[in-house]
Amino acid sequence: MNRRRFLGAGAAVLGAGALGTFAVPAAARLLAEGRPGRLLRSEVPLPDPFEVPLPVPAVLAPVRSDATADYYEITQRVAALEILPGLRTEAWTYGGTYPGPTLSVRSGRRTVVSHRNELPVPTVVHLHGGHTPADSDGYPVDLLLPVGSSGDHLAAHGAGHPMAGMAGMAGMDVDEDTARIVTGTRDYTYPGHQRAATLWYHDHRMSFTGPAIWRGLTGFHLLHDDEEDALPLPRGERDLPLMLADRAFAADGSFAYPATDPDLAVPGVTDDYMNGVLGDVVLVNGAPWPRAEVDRARYRLRLLNASNARLYRLELDPQPSGGDALVQIGGDGGLLEEPIAHDAVEIAPAERFDLVVDFSRYPPGTEVRLMNRFGGGRTEEVMLFEVGSRRVSDDSAVPERLCTLERLDPEAAVATRVFGFRRSRDGDWTINNQLYRPGRAIARPELGSTEIWRFFSDVHHPVHVHLNSFQVLSRNGGDPGPYDEGWKDTVDLRPAEAVEVLVRFTDHPGSYMLHCHNLEHEDMAMMADFVVE
Repeated sequence: MNRRRFLGAGAAVLGAGALGTFAVPAAARLLAEGRPGRLLRSEVPLPDPFEVPLPVPAVLAPVRSDATADYYEITQRVAALEILPGLRTEAWTYGGTYPGPTLSVRSGRRTVVSHRNELPVPTVVHLHGGHTPADSDGYPVDLLLPVGSSGDHLAAHGAGHPMAGMAGMAGMDVDEDTARIVTGTRDYTYPGHQRAATLWYHDHRMSFTGPAIWRGLTGFHLLHDDEEDALPLPRGERDLPLMLADRAFAADGSFAYPATDPDLAVPGVTDDYMNGVLGDVVLVNGAPWPRAEVDRARYRLRLLNASNARLYRLELDPQPSGGDALVQIGGDGGLLEEPIAHDAVEIAPAERFDLVVDFSRYPPGTEVRLMNRFGGGRTEEVMLFEVGSRRVSDDSAVPERLCTLERLDPEAAVATRVFGFRRSRDGDWTINNQLYRPGRAIARPELGSTEIWRFFSDVHHPVHVHLNSFQVLSRNGGDPGPYDEGWKDTVDLRPAEAVEVLVRFTDHPGSYMLHCHNLEHEDMAMMADFVVE
């Protein structure tokens, strides 16, 4: 991609009639690359694996509560953290830690999170997987400007205008209905009208989501309810949230990232990394290749892929006798109806898998590695579990039936819409051959309606839909894949693949997003608005 052309003022949008065509040479080259991304190597010696204890993000306490709501405060600020042993890394953080603090909340109770921005850049907070009103969803130009911002300050960080940076946006006027911009502090309100699920919150600022998440702006948001609490699943210290993220480090210990402009006044990455940035250090909860001591008991592992572009195929080494080591009990949108046993799971950026692992199937003292079979060299290893030798009690179990899911009926769909995720003739990442433009809706579903949305791809694109979870109907006209069960909000769209999903639009009208969650693709315009009316 020519960076000058990408950053130019022209619209550079192909007409709708071009749907179904793309540049064969570019597509062929990307298909040949297989899984997305290019490796960025660190400039510091990497630590030995399995030396650092696994950290668990602290749970944030509310500052106050009333009969119906809990209120939280988070300050976004720069912090110097020891991520690699012996080195300090400057991170952008929620509350001074990476990952940020975990919000553990109840379904049916309103959650209000007040974010204060003390970073040098504007931010936007998106609760990923949240069933959220439009004004709290994290629309990419709903900027929270830093405390004490001035016009000169913002211009120095590529934010003098909310449209700054993305192709076709220069000088475009934005009305108050498109960009809700505030300075200093913003309250995000989450009604909590959804089932228990492993959610996460992260930055969603237009054109700069990739570097912001890479520098640390992520955290867990765990939603609990009575239905899940009634099950005998592992809990307490045996319920582990695990955020997977790959990173690279510069010689001074800072996060390395191949930005077009190191000061991030201009968005985008250098040409070699247009298909996504991969790091050579695998972090779990912000620690490189950590080690966790576990009892000979069942554990619930809430896996989140918070990487910019990396896909993981996760399995345990050694496998327990008889296989089926990873028992999936939930996905993006909460519990499955029945558990599914896997030897391995494939997890794309932004997907979540809730798994139960029974470490009593291993002899005492066994060292069990969590491996990434899509990785190579050091990125093939993720973390290590050291199985304890002491006798422990374990009254947990995985029931044969976990819940009763409502199944959406494809016969009830009032529309079928098609969305093509691919690189254009000019090398731009597009949806239906259009670069993203805030305020331009690609679809207008009616509130309360059910629709079939069909996604198709040239290369790998993890597709995320805001507002409502969906159910996968088919892959390439056949059955859903082995990891498509239950409610999802992100689906891994493989090269040259078509996936159909059923989605019902409930509760909240307004403007929302669908986009690729390969963050480099997203930042380079592979997003679109839809408006629920």
